Amino acid sequence: MNDIHQNMTRQGLVRPREGRVLGGVCAGLGRRFGIAPWPARILFVLLLMVIPGSQVLIYPILWILMPSQDSVEVRSPSTAAPVPTS
Repeated sequence: MNDIHQNMTRQGLVRPREGRVLGGVCAGLGRRFGIAPWPARILFVLLLMVIPGSQVLIYPILWILMPSQDSVEVRSPSTAAPVPTS
């Protein structure tokens, strides 16, 4: 699961802290593709209406697979304490 989270993080697919309504999936997708959260939500719903029942599967799967911004910052090496050199 960590490999999937790292891969999504590299691609810029992260659920942000701000702008969440439910899980932050649409806000993360909007941020990744450079659009505001509300238009991203509307596009997400419109796209999922093409395939009936897909909302029940796709959103929870993305919620599980997309790492939260909080967890990414905790594991980020840039926030770790510097290693002393001697």
